[in-house]
Amino acid sequence: HSFTLQNDDQFSRTSSKVPLSPEDARAFDDDLPQRENWGGRFDFLLSLLGYSVGLGNVWRFPYLCYNNGGGAFLIPFVIMLILAGFPLMFMELAIGQYASLGPVAIYDKFCPLFRGLGCGMVMVSSVVMLYYNMIIAWTIFYMSASWAWNVPWGNCEPEWSTSACYSYEKADECAETGGIYWKNDCFNVSTLEESNLTEMAQKSERKPPAEEYFINHVLGLSSGIDETGHIKWQLALCLLLAWFIVFLCLSKGVKSSGKVVYFTALFPYVVLIILFFRGVTLPGAANGILFYLTPDWSRLLSAQVWGDAALQIFFALSPAWGGLITLASYNKFNNNCYQDALIVAVSNVVTSFFAGFVIFSVIGYLANELRVEVGKVVDQGAGLAFIVYPEIVARLPVSSLWSCLFFIMLLTLGLDSQFALMETVTTAILDRFPLLRDWKTWIVLFTSFFGYFGGLIFTTNAGMYWLQLMDKYAANWSVLFIAISECIVVAWVYGAERFLQNIEEMIGVQSRRWHIFWTVMWKFLTPATLLFILIFNLVEYTPATLGNYKYPAWANAVGWVFAVTPVVVIFVIAVHKFKTLAPQGTLIERLRICLKPRPEWGVRASKSPAETQIAVEESVVDVGITIDCNRLRGHRRPSFDNPTYTDLNYTHETAI
Repeated sequence: HSFTLQNDDQFSRTSSKVPLSPEDARAFDDDLPQRENWGGRFDFLLSLLGYSVGLGNVWRFPYLCYNNGGGAFLIPFVIMLILAGFPLMFMELAIGQYASLGPVAIYDKFCPLFRGLGCGMVMVSSVVMLYYNMIIAWTIFYMSASWAWNVPWGNCEPEWSTSACYSYEKADECAETGGIYWKNDCFNVSTLEESNLTEMAQKSERKPPAEEYFINHVLGLSSGIDETGHIKWQLALCLLLAWFIVFLCLSKGVKSSGKVVYFTALFPYVVLIILFFRGVTLPGAANGILFYLTPDWSRLLSAQVWGDAALQIFFALSPAWGGLITLASYNKFNNNCYQDALIVAVSNVVTSFFAGFVIFSVIGYLANELRVEVGKVVDQGAGLAFIVYPEIVARLPVSSLWSCLFFIMLLTLGLDSQFALMETVTTAILDRFPLLRDWKTWIVLFTSFFGYFGGLIFTTNAGMYWLQLMDKYAANWSVLFIAISECIVVAWVYGAERFLQNIEEMIGVQSRRWHIFWTVMWKFLTPATLLFILIFNLVEYTPATLGNYKYPAWANAVGWVFAVTPVVVIFVIAVHKFKTLAPQGTLIERLRICLKPRPEWGVRASKSPAETQIAVEESVVDVGITIDCNRLRGHRRPSFDNPTYTDLNYTHETAI
């Protein structure tokens, strides 16, 4: 089978199916290191579940549910899942599986002008994986500290506590003697009355030991982001261990990580169930659960509620970060990615809702113990994971056991997400340089090495300020812009109906209603919803804060650099592609060339390894080329600008 292209823009076009012997097919496949596949469908499904069900499900969703109308928050949450979260997740899983490539390589072939979309995704994942592993390092620190008969944050220890530290155990002992606990000491009531200090003692600031332990001992937090201080060697060692664990689990590729997730993805559910049955038996648990479930229907009229629901769905399923595309790229061609997306999306919602029961049952108990309202106990983010929860487990019988279980759960939740972030970065490197696939262990090692040193800034006394800054800016506006652009490229430039036909090649023929539903979603409803989220975020924007601390102007400027850099990269690469791919012709002609998929797009569409389908599209060439394609195999077409295809027998016929 051969075809000839001449420099006068005319060429003979042929297309046929050529049977190949198994020996010839294997010979062609052996020329390049082969791309991996998951060991089984459950390897992928659990990896996907672990990636989407992360730390945010444990602390952020229950807080948003409490803050936005209780049980009524589930209505906008599910609606936003249908409009934005699930459509984006299905789209990315399908495109990754169809092309069997990471995000950068996919968009280079799918729509060369928007190759920067894949680069932007990898940049976001690179930044997020730096500070995400720091959270895992904190978890390792608490796990090691839990191996004691009593957890160290149970009382106010002199080496890390201040005068505001309020030990509940000592306060109870002092109250039994008729005294008042103040400034880490028990005072007689008459003594305070004589000094007119009774009111001051009762209204003085009280900080739980767990908060003092986290801020002063674990973080050694400085007064601001501009006071870097020194590296805390304990955190540096924990961060090194976190990266070492990630390296070990990913060193052999998805074959090894696919087995690890059988533990890391399922163990959190075991712990959540144990904590649920323990939590509901505690005194005051009913008040916490009632507080969690009581709906406030009037809150549904607030735009803030819908914005929070959209953001939570968006960040829970993690589209536009590149992780979904990367995980799906290791699937077999005929895997039912539509069914996988549906299973994981529903599991994410159910897990978030169930975690709320666990959390608010123990928070209700803590409110009962502290004799305060439930609403005054609830916090979000790191404050909930590393202050409120440790305070709760410190007041449970056999506190070290509950502490170990809880932080092992946090570790497994964090590792699953970190695996996908890391795999996104390494896959981008290996897809760009396929000859390095046999050296994947070394690529993972070097990536872990640079990731560790890049994350050392978070182990300093100002580390928490930097982590909060990156968390606010790095994966927010740029990710939303990438997601909107992704919908436009797939549904409008490539064509929603054309993309749905590609999906049918993988999962089988679907009904006409199915086609209409997804066409409407991807073309209109999903991008409109994402645009609403983006505008809402910009309108409601406030500079970064950490508690009562307000970041200086230069720090917010640095945050905006993290936010806009992936977007700038998209435009820079688009201009470069426009100039190099289509240097001549009218503007419309040049755009058409840049927006057209490359000939090698969809290389996995052929189902049989003994067939090849060569489709030559009209092109403008400068020299004539005759290509002998006798050895081409159906699931891989040659990329003539790829130097790795050195065994192809092609000769140049000089035309000029």
